[in-house]
Amino acid sequence: MKPIRKPFFGDPLFPFELAYKTVKRQMNELPDHLHDRYELVYIHQGKGVFFIDNAWFEKKQGDLFIIPGNTIHHSLPHNEHPIVSSALYFAPTLLAMEPMDDSYNSLLCFDFARHKGIYQIELQEPLRSVTEMALGQIHQELKEQRLGYHEAVKLLSCQLLLQINRYVQSIRKRNASIETGVGPSWMKEVLRDIDEHPEREASLARLAEKANVSAPHFSRVFRQLTTMNVTQYVNAKRIIRAKELLIRSDHKIADISEQCGYETPTHFYRMFKALTGVTPHKYRQSQLDI
Repeated sequence: MKPIRKPFFGDPLFPFELAYKTVKRQMNELPDHLHDRYELVYIHQGKGVFFIDNAWFEKKQGDLFIIPGNTIHHSLPHNEHPIVSSALYFAPTLLAMEPMDDSYNSLLCFDFARHKGIYQIELQEPLRSVTEMALGQIHQELKEQRLGYHEAVKLLSCQLLLQINRYVQSIRKRNASIETGVGPSWMKEVLRDIDEHPEREASLARLAEKANVSAPHFSRVFRQLTTMNVTQYVNAKRIIRAKELLIRSDHKIADISEQCGYETPTHFYRMFKALTGVTPHKYRQSQLDI
């Protein structure tokens, strides 16, 4: 199935939401989905797995998941041990404060997650307590809505991000080699290749041959891990790449269509609107108006 776009219905002038200590069961979890907002998910208790971008991650109490915008993901909580989690969603421009120190970026952990594929952090004390306290304080501010609560929420969130960023920086300084995700190595390589080069031709037969497995087995494992077939997954990745180019470049839409692997702009327009609900031109204009 195609990934769906998760909608948000809060205040458009304050693009920030917190789902605090919600119980997650398989029956009420979204299938593969994505959204423009950045997301932090903290696991208070329970067990399950998380599919993020191109890999599966075991999730358990104390885990923090860092999910950049426009990243395909879905959760599968354990039937007997449902997940209790808090999920924080925000537009990156809301918390990307102008730093006094040019070396600091409040969204560093999201950049690190996207570039390294490290979306999961197993929190230890005292960072676990810091995270739980910050989420509780943010929840209270949103609930009570006292004078200046928007600023309080932003400050609390930025303080939390600072602690997470410092931990991520310590990982980078130690040159830690972290092996993430589960699943066969050949599938990891295929998913990584699609992620890095979504514009390339990626038929089931070619990918199965490259992985040295049969096409039926490849198809079965691929759908099990991503809940999509190859064509749907590649199209989702291409549209994610297209959205980045529409925002970060002034390339013509026809050129972006070609760069993302579409033979004709018409096909690109059709797929873009099917997955995002708007045309490429309207999407670019909406981002310029933010």
